[in-house]
Amino acid sequence: MKISLKTILAAVLLSAVPVALAQDVSSDAKKTAKDTGSETKKAAKKTGHATEKAADKTGHATKTAAHKTGHATKKAATSTGHATEKAATKTGHETKVIAKNTAHGTEKAADKTGDATKTAAKKTGSGVKKGTKATGHEMKKAGEKTEDAVK
Repeated sequence: MKISLKTILAAVLLSAVPVALAQDVSSDAKKTAKDTGSETKKAAKKTGHATEKAADKTGHATKTAAHKTGHATKKAATSTGHATEKAATKTGHETKVIAKNTAHGTEKAADKTGDATKTAAKKTGSGVKKGTKATGHEMKKAGEKTEDAVK
């Protein structure tokens, strides 16, 4: 068997094709991995930027809401304070009026009680005076009787 140069060359050539194809596939895989890494890096950068932007907006909105809430709370506290002060003033005035009326009523009642006491004392005094006079008269009679009896 004689092997020709053509056969050897054909065999060498055929064996080189898979190696070349394998190198091409390896090169493609390497390139794809590199491209994927690059795209992932870009996407991560965009996502990070978008997240930062959203966080800034949220922070600003939170700050604005807190400011508005603080302002509304302050306004409500001022209104409540004013209403409380007004109610206290009104209550104080009503209390003053009631106290004045009560004092006047008490004074009137005291006057009536004083008058009634004076009248009762006058009547009692008059009764005591009459009773004393009558008792004195009776005592005088009894003394005279006793004197007569002793004589």
